[in-house]
Amino acid sequence: MNFSIQLVILKVILLAIFTEFCGSNNLGGWDAHFGPAPLLEKYSWKILDYAYPDESSRKLAISMGEFIPENALPVGIEIWRNKLFVTVPRWRNGIPATLNYIPLDKNIGGSPKLIPYPNWAQNKAGACGSGLTTAYRIHADVCDRLWVLDTGTIGIGDTTVQACPYTLNIFDLTTDKILRQYKLRPDDINQNTFIANIAVDLGKGGCDDAFAYMSDELGYGLIVYSWGLNKSWRITHSYFMPDPLAGDYNIAGLNFQWGEEGIFGMSLSPIALDGYRTLFFHPLSSNREFAVSTKILRNEELAKDSYHEFQPLEERGPNSHSTASVMDENGLQFFNLVDQNAVGCWNSQLPYTPANHAIVAKHDEALIFPADVKVNRGTLWMISDKMPVFLLSTLNYTDVNFRILTVPIRQAISGTVCENAPWQYITTNRIWCDR
Repeated sequence: MNFSIQLVILKVILLAIFTEFCGSNNLGGWDAHFGPAPLLEKYSWKILDYAYPDESSRKLAISMGEFIPENALPVGIEIWRNKLFVTVPRWRNGIPATLNYIPLDKNIGGSPKLIPYPNWAQNKAGACGSGLTTAYRIHADVCDRLWVLDTGTIGIGDTTVQACPYTLNIFDLTTDKILRQYKLRPDDINQNTFIANIAVDLGKGGCDDAFAYMSDELGYGLIVYSWGLNKSWRITHSYFMPDPLAGDYNIAGLNFQWGEEGIFGMSLSPIALDGYRTLFFHPLSSNREFAVSTKILRNEELAKDSYHEFQPLEERGPNSHSTASVMDENGLQFFNLVDQNAVGCWNSQLPYTPANHAIVAKHDEALIFPADVKVNRGTLWMISDKMPVFLLSTLNYTDVNFRILTVPIRQAISGTVCENAPWQYITTNRIWCDR
């Protein structure tokens, strides 16, 4: 038999086995041809709602102003086993819980109600030490821990009130209990501090060899926390600051200026031969990426005098403001492009140049302001939330405003420069299913 025919038959057999084992990938959403690759709309909301114990409890919360649905905006996501975590900052009154989840095995689509994590009591605003006030982007590591920085703030901009100290909370996801709480030191923050992103670095030493990097977007610093030392320190660098020529935005028909937005998105490379990763980062008001070895960040004394260890990479090009970014185990970086209603990719085995970037997802409705992006089991997850409209104008609550979308990475990078690499998406001998 012709070899090419044999190969086709083998592919058909493998696809049948995978389909039988995993079932359909359509989780009740709809396959929409958004941009270069078809995206699956997992969930969508016109307005957020919460899973109160009963309808009378919900109505009571609304009547008392404890829940004001129009004031809730989702900004961060994370996936762990059968849980999809969603964060909702307390920028306005009436947010009953900031850290929430959706059971993926019980919600196959639609507009599910958010369940507070780990419970209602631990989401009480201003309950310093026992409740979470405001969380933004979060991270679940391979040690089944959820890293959540509680900014302790209520409000945004001129309305901000520091109700509680900045506190790093690490949960054991297998028990839903707090493993550790760590209050940032006064020297870690300043009067302008606004930390919206966190990256978690696990070294070769296993779960105890863990560091968290927290980006101070408006205070222009990077806070490092060592799990092993249970200690934090602050790093400053001019690369953390915004580009004064990149503060103008045009999103969803709105023109506005966010000229103060400094270091924001961060992603970590796979571990290199020297035992360290590279932290890639970018200010929000910038079109440029920067990089530094975690060998520098992990050493408090070394970080104080390592200006030249930080490296500027080439600019992405015009209209390339980026919020969150993530890098997978194969060294593929994905980054949100808010001006373009898109998500881009870069294969880190190639130079960081516009010629080596590609668009893997784009849609002028479904991806208005992609706020967060994650990788889980070979799938790219995105949340879009029309944040500029929420902050600067008024959302139309008869329209869909918030979406969580997915696409298989293989499919997303197919035919792009990001696909040109000597590796394949084979990392274990298991067949992963989206369940």
